[in-house]
Amino acid sequence: MKFKRMLGLWLGVALVILFTFTATAAPRGIDPDRIQARRTAGDALERYDDDDDDGHGGARACTETAKAVSKSCRDGAKSDRWLAVANCLNMVDEEDVEECREEAGEDLEEAMEECGDQHEARMEICEELGEDPYNPEIDPENFVDVIDNPWLPYLPGTTWVYEGETEDGLERIVVEVTGDTREIMGVECTVVRDRVYLDGELIEDTFDWYAQDVEGNVWYFGEITFELEDEEIVSLEGSWEGGRDGAWPGIVMPAAPAVGDYYRQEMLLGEAEDMGEVLAVDATVSVEFGDYDGCVQTRDFTPIEPDALEYKYYAWGVGFVLEEKPEEGIRIELIEMTTM
Repeated sequence: MKFKRMLGLWLGVALVILFTFTATAAPRGIDPDRIQARRTAGDALERYDDDDDDGHGGARACTETAKAVSKSCRDGAKSDRWLAVANCLNMVDEEDVEECREEAGEDLEEAMEECGDQHEARMEICEELGEDPYNPEIDPENFVDVIDNPWLPYLPGTTWVYEGETEDGLERIVVEVTGDTREIMGVECTVVRDRVYLDGELIEDTFDWYAQDVEGNVWYFGEITFELEDEEIVSLEGSWEGGRDGAWPGIVMPAAPAVGDYYRQEMLLGEAEDMGEVLAVDATVSVEFGDYDGCVQTRDFTPIEPDALEYKYYAWGVGFVLEEKPEEGIRIELIEMTTM
């Protein structure tokens, strides 16, 4: 019996040693450093993981929406990192593997920082708008057939032409109110075509859908955007339609703009979240097409690109006359307007 107990003890020790050796030793022909690199390839992800957040917020719809979108952003960044790491691990040269892995980590850091900036921007919007869910009631009976808001009169047959120098060249924008309509969420919307040219070449062709309610507010119901290169469509990015895939229309011009007005112009989370704020109703503007007093000045921005900022100016009876992008030093101004 004593012999059997001793034999069992020694066998147990041997198994422990064998297990430890096989768990730590590298198979022949495999670099242990590379194994370690693979094991630690995703270490940077751990400090970003906060899956304890269950997303329940009760009546705090705006805040919890912002948190949920932020988590989606971070999860997407981590997913991109893992794909990058997977590609890295199929490289032959060890230095290339390490360099690739470091680059993937840097990209993750940058993406996480961007997600954080977007979250802060959305939280600032919640502070301004409150916590109510954004789901405006759209009753077709509350909309009219014509858009005659004097600050944004989208009357069929009207065309505006804008020009301005950018770092890429001369930008020319032609906005035309067509005679076409499109029914969205039961509302008959006016189709406005917006074409962007760079040094004479068409680079973007967009069809926007607008409608005016009985109070005079101009609503934006969506767009389909064609980005072009060498006369070929390369992307539809930025396209959305109210009532589809969680998208909601918003107001692009209040009936009676007042300083402090703060509103959503569109809503498709992560894709289209433009905001507007009225800064002045007595601005003076001089553009090639004319001089205007008593203009409405707005600040247009989006939490998707927190650093992007635009100031827009609207003249009574004319509409949009000037856009300024201070961060880029760009000024796009009205040079021509025609009506039928």
